[in-house]
Amino acid sequence: MWPLNLYTSAERSFREGGVALAHSGWIDTYQALAPAERAIGQFVVTLLFATIVIGMIQGYGTSAVTKSRRSPIISICIGLPSVFIVGALAGTGYLILGTSLGTFFGLLFLVLGLTTLPAGTVVGAVAIGQSIATRLGRPELWAGVLTGSLAVGLAGYSIPMTVALVGFAATLGTGALIRVLFGFGGISSPDERTVPPANKV
Repeated sequence: MWPLNLYTSAERSFREGGVALAHSGWIDTYQALAPAERAIGQFVVTLLFATIVIGMIQGYGTSAVTKSRRSPIISICIGLPSVFIVGALAGTGYLILGTSLGTFFGLLFLVLGLTTLPAGTVVGAVAIGQSIATRLGRPELWAGVLTGSLAVGLAGYSIPMTVALVGFAATLGTGALIRVLFGFGGISSPDERTVPPANKV
């Protein structure tokens, strides 16, 4: 019964946090923007944030992009529950900010959500962009950053398309980041393979 209770509690926190964020006013402001304004804004924000994330955690960021492209199914399977859990924690943190526990735990959960989910989203967007750019003959990482930012920007012309693309990118990128940080999903680099004792020099 404990996992079921945990799942129910997380689902309720996720739902209540989403409702609270929906009534905070920023969604109405976003929907009130013209499609071109949403497209330009999403392109600029994604490009800047992707540059910051890939630049600050260059080793982990590039490895996560590579992992998400090599084995997207595994990344999605890990990322889907991870996004749900982190989103539930962020929603819980937002709800308890005004309570006695909110001074520490609420802020901690909120910061966790506001750092993990955007970072995973831009990693997923870069991975999508690099897959597209590679098919166009430009496999470089900067081409993936630019193409992924363009894809997110173009999705701004349609809110359902934006939700679908950002949700997919968040699931893909968060799963890949977790695989890189915690070593899930097996060894992907030939340099990390263990050499049998008989073959050691």
